[in-house]
Amino acid sequence: MSYTEHDNKQGGSVIITEAKDNDVVAVFMPKGGIEEETDAVDAVFGALDERTQRYRSVTTLGAFALLTKANIGLGVLSIPFVFQVLGIVPGIICILILQTMMGYAATIVGSFKLNHPEVYDLADAGYVFGGRWVREILYVFFFMFCVIAGSGAMVSLSAALNAISSHAACTAIFIAAMAAVGFILGSIPTLSRITWIGWVGLICLMASLLTLTISVGVQDRPADAPQPPLPWTREINVIGHPSFTEAMAAISSYVALFFPKVQPLTASFNIVSEMRDPRGYNKAMLTSIGLITIIYLVIGGVVYSFCGQYVSSPALGSAGPLMKKVCYGLVMPSILAGMTIFMHLGAKHVFIRVLRGSHHLTHPTRTHYVVWFSTVFGITALSYIFASAIPNFSSIIGFFGALVVPACAIIPYPFMWWHDSWRYATPEERTTKRRVLLWINMFIALVGFYITIAGVYGAGVELVKASSKRGPWSCADNS
Repeated sequence: MSYTEHDNKQGGSVIITEAKDNDVVAVFMPKGGIEEETDAVDAVFGALDERTQRYRSVTTLGAFALLTKANIGLGVLSIPFVFQVLGIVPGIICILILQTMMGYAATIVGSFKLNHPEVYDLADAGYVFGGRWVREILYVFFFMFCVIAGSGAMVSLSAALNAISSHAACTAIFIAAMAAVGFILGSIPTLSRITWIGWVGLICLMASLLTLTISVGVQDRPADAPQPPLPWTREINVIGHPSFTEAMAAISSYVALFFPKVQPLTASFNIVSEMRDPRGYNKAMLTSIGLITIIYLVIGGVVYSFCGQYVSSPALGSAGPLMKKVCYGLVMPSILAGMTIFMHLGAKHVFIRVLRGSHHLTHPTRTHYVVWFSTVFGITALSYIFASAIPNFSSIIGFFGALVVPACAIIPYPFMWWHDSWRYATPEERTTKRRVLLWINMFIALVGFYITIAGVYGAGVELVKASSKRGPWSCADNS
């Protein structure tokens, strides 16, 4: 067994130990070291042996699949709406700025986890840099995030089933059935065992998006455009002229992309905490963000260029009734994968908090299984209620997206950098380069706060304006 060591900002060292099966165990050790290398255990899950649940078993490639599937879904088809409101040029600039900010923040996650291996999720990170109150706020926000992500997936799956079956059953029945599937798949105990679901979801999503893109490109006109013999005109906004409320509602819609198929950062700590080698996280995350950005721009731009103002909502209907069924059929495994990931992460979020430090966390005891299945059932039930009982679901998604996503995906990460690179730095260490990085991080945090305030306002106005013919547990076709 071999290990490397680097200093931790609060004193002591972080030991990176090469364990059996090439697992990497990271643990914080106070100054004074350890008596034997075998004393090193994982700072979150404890000792890893043949009797414990092998949580630390996600490979770098597996992390890429989970991160990418968690970060992208049908929300990419909201991009044409952003282009329609803001214009193509401002829309592209907006997307590139936000993706660049999240890519930078992603690198902070990797180094912060290595410096603080006791961190399992975003709430734990909040405790390190902000104390108990920040931990509790982020704990609630992350759980809300997972609940809304799961409910969004259930609604999307019910829409897919309605489209494929021509509304053969009540929508409320479809949502209930998908909640049952979410409970079964979300109960898989480790992320490594659902990696294959991530790969299947990615392949099916790309097949659906490419099918839609090719279909709108070869058809005469979008399905929502005036049909022959009526003429139609495609309107393409290079630079839009929206009101402040319209612009912020569009940006909130983009931010809300990360709800049903959550954004690049909220799930990052959970995934890196179950990697065999957390040092491979940055490679997996930055590759994922780069691929997602390309998909956003290419798919969103092409669909908008062919459909203009006649992009359907949901956008999979833009290619007509037949291709709508085909696209929904192809994308269903992808939506299932997204639901699985966030049912699992939301349940694990609570599960580890309840059993952390206990023998039951990693050992197959009765308490272990009772707590695990109870947490999975709890988040599934909440997601189901949210998906079935709330009218104007898309407007609610936009509102919660503006409220919660910046708090989870943008704002905390500059504070993590500040804690590790500035808070305890000596005057000699506060070089010009670090001062520039400090200003950059302050700017990112301010952007996050601005998006939260302005986005909540814009989404709130749209929510008040919205009206719905659907009531709780509606049977209406939502495809």
